[in-house]
Order: sequence, then C-alpha cells, then structure tokens
Amino acid sequence: MAVPLLRMVGIEKEYGPVKALNGVDFELFTGEVHGILGQNGAGKSTLIKVLAGAEEKTRGRQQLNGKDVNIRSTAEAQKAGISVVYQDLSLIPSMSVAANLYLGREPKTNWGLIDHKKLKKDARNLLEEHGFDLDPSTVVASLPFAYRQMTEIAKALLEKAQILVLDEPTSALTADEEKILFEAVRNVVKRGVGVIYVTHRLSEIFRLTDRVTVFRDGKNVLTVNTSETDMSQLVNAIVGRKLADAYANNESSAMNRSFIRAEEKDRITLRGVSNRRLHDLNLSVASGEVYGLAGNIGSGRTEILETLFGLLPIKGGSLELDGISTVLRNPSDAIRHGIALASEDRHESGLVLEHSIERNIAMPQLGGLSRQGIYNRAKSSARSLEAIERLGIKARDAATQVKTLSGGNQQKVVFGKWLEPRPRVLLLDEPSVGVDVGARSEIYEIIHKTAEAGSSVIIASSDLAELLQLCDTIAIVTDGTITSVIPRTSISSEQHLHQLIQEFQP
Repeated sequence: MAVPLLRMVGIEKEYGPVKALNGVDFELFTGEVHGILGQNGAGKSTLIKVLAGAEEKTRGRQQLNGKDVNIRSTAEAQKAGISVVYQDLSLIPSMSVAANLYLGREPKTNWGLIDHKKLKKDARNLLEEHGFDLDPSTVVASLPFAYRQMTEIAKALLEKAQILVLDEPTSALTADEEKILFEAVRNVVKRGVGVIYVTHRLSEIFRLTDRVTVFRDGKNVLTVNTSETDMSQLVNAIVGRKLADAYANNESSAMNRSFIRAEEKDRITLRGVSNRRLHDLNLSVASGEVYGLAGNIGSGRTEILETLFGLLPIKGGSLELDGISTVLRNPSDAIRHGIALASEDRHESGLVLEHSIERNIAMPQLGGLSRQGIYNRAKSSARSLEAIERLGIKARDAATQVKTLSGGNQQKVVFGKWLEPRPRVLLLDEPSVGVDVGARSEIYEIIHKTAEAGSSVIIASSDLAELLQLCDTIAIVTDGTITSVIPRTSISSEQHLHQLIQEFQP
C-alpha cells in the first residue's frame, strides 16, 4: 500500500478544559482530493490550523511522506510544502496577477529594479504549466472570485506546495465559477498534489472528492470513499440521527408546501422599476410565498433586494405594498413598512460583532423599545430571550457577544432582529453562506415558518439546491431585469435550473 503523503495520528488539541480535537486520525494521499465535512465547531478548522502550523497540537504525531514532523509555525508548514487557501484571500486587489504571484520575490534587473518583462513571462509559464486560464497582466480586482482563488492556488504551487488546503472555496461562487475552480483543482491533483477540500456543501463532495472525512465533536466519525457513500449517510454522520431526521423532513416539506399562488393576494409589487442597476423590472410576490432570485453574480439579484429595502432609490416605475403605491426613501422607511433585510455579509452589514445578542436584536426596533427617550431595557431583554428560545440560538445568555457565536448562530441572530414584529416582507441574500448543514436545516425551517405565518420571503442565492429546496417560485435575473418567472414544480433539478439561467444570458 502506498505511503500517505500526510498522516496525522491521535491528534489532540486542548484549549483549557475544552478538547477541540480528541484523538483525530487523518490521511491524505498524493493526487487525492479529500473532502472534510462537519458542523461549525466540529474540529475542522482546528485540524487545519494544526496542519498549517497556526496552532500547536497538544498530543499526537504527524508524518509527511512517511517521516515524522513537528510543525510549530506557518513558516515551517510552508517550508514543508503545506499551503492553505482561506475564504479571505491574501491577494492585493490593485495589483496584477503576476505581481501577486511573485510578491516579495520579483525578478530583478542588473540595476536592482523589478524586471517586469521577466515577471510577466514567469507568471505566464507558471499558469500555463498548471492549465490555469489566466492573463498575468489582469488586475486582480477585475477578476471574478473563482479566478482570484485560482490565482491564490497558483501562488501556493509556486511555493512548491505538496498539500493544498481549500477552506470553503465555493461559498461565493456561481455554478459557472464553481466549474472553473473544480477544473483548476483537477489540474492540480494530476500533478501529484494532495488536496484537502473543506466545505459545507454536500453536493460538491460527490462532484469533486475521492474520499471524505466527517468531523463531529472533535472526532473524525467517518472516513469513506466518496463512491461508497450517499447523502443520507453523510448527513447522519455530520449531525447525528435526530437532526438528520429533521433535515430529511425539512427537505421533504420544502418540496410539499401547501402554498397556492392563485389563492393569495400580492404583498409586494414592482412595476417597470429602473435605477442605476435595474432596468424595467417587474416582480410580484404574494403573502406566504417564498420567491427565489437566480442568476449569475452581477446579474442584479442583490440590487433587487437593496431596492426593495430602500438602499437603492427607484428612478422609474413604482413599488406597491398590499396594492398601495409606496415610496421608500431609505431603509428606515422600509422597516416602518414592515420590510426586513438579512444581507449577504452578516459581519459587514448584518451584525455588530462586538455587541451582545440583545443589542443586535434590538437595533431595528429601537423606536419601539423606547418611550419619551427612555430605553425599555426589560422589554428589550424579554424580546431577545424570546428570540434565543424560538430560534434555538446556542449561547450562554443574551449578553453573549455575537463574535463568539458560530456562523449558524450568528445567522439566527440576524433572523432574530426581525422576529417581532413579524415582517410583511423578508429579504434574504445568501441566507446560508458559511452555515453548516445542521444550522442550515434549522434556518430553512425558520424561513418556512415565516412564510406560513403570512410573510412574503424573497431569497437571492447562488446555491441552486437551496433555491429548489426553499422556493415556490424562481425568477431568472439577467443584466438587471427579470427575464423569466418559473414555478418550482416546473424545474426538475439543479442542472435544469442552471440551464435555464444560461439560456437567458446576453
């Protein structure tokens, strides 16, 4: 049997009394894509930090190519041929691809200046060698995200990486960009690099990986050849039997909602709306309807939500709420009319991470929580405790800082901001980005219950499986307008939805 490229045996990592890793065994072979799955807090990130030298293991041993190693720093890891591409890329957007690849090791002329001609030539040779379709002269800021990731991977290969770790690489990619990234990964493994692929998206496991390991509670509870497993086994390993059953029930309920559009009145309507990003756009969403916005990144999905929330002014056309013409000058107007937005980047615009759960949940309703300028702390506390209980937010208490919560629990806090009063319209932009499968199931259930209580829910998502699971109606968004509106029952699969999106591309 071949010697593993990487072997980790009995790895333990303790933070005081907490065991983040508890006797983990893990192997990676040359030319293999090995997927890692698990809920937030299961131990995936800690294992990667130990492997990358960002954290020192408490116990256990590691081997590279059959030889014992003790990696104690990121510099030692890089020297050993281990590179990690994180979700937050380390590129400089204002510089070219070539300049980013050779940053700090630029070829020099005899005069000690950067040899730009050789820099570009070396970068082109590197990219062509690995089959990466990238122009080394292109400024990184102008690249789609998949090509930025490709640049980061090329940078790792320039450092002679034997082991490449990709941490949630497709969280912000469209289906087409995902294909580009997958092809880049396949080119990498053909050259003998071992790839560790960390993801929350189970469907990717079956399209890309050779083997998969599932982590739960600091242990690896399953390692199996991808061809010998299925979705139900992986879900059960990730979340345990009880939550796996709930996940399956949620999948079923998403396909069998009782919503019938013909019997419901339109809650929100856009007629011929135009602004700096939208063009003659028409949209109608009924009470209790879950309405999806599908399209490539840059198609205008997010801008539709921003327009509905008063962030982008309407220059032409009109907006109606329950049949009444309404003008939204800003988000405060939208909130007063019962419109709520959970933005894509919860860290940037959805939450104040340094504040408590209670403060974050109170923010949109400060007016209702104050009287004659006096803040009603008791009412605010009761409201936050109700949200924690109803949404199953895992925290010590309402005073817990949001930055200490897992991604799934942070997203539940975002929902908690809009729980009471219940919104007339709930706008969701990429609602499950960075959320593990267990928390995702719980969030999907919250969305369904919100719709069943009478709210209109509009979801923009690059995750086609998510749209198919959640939505009653899916609109195709192309170049700032809606080009087709399709009942969910008329779409047979992710592949079918992807084809529909591409049919309407200019």
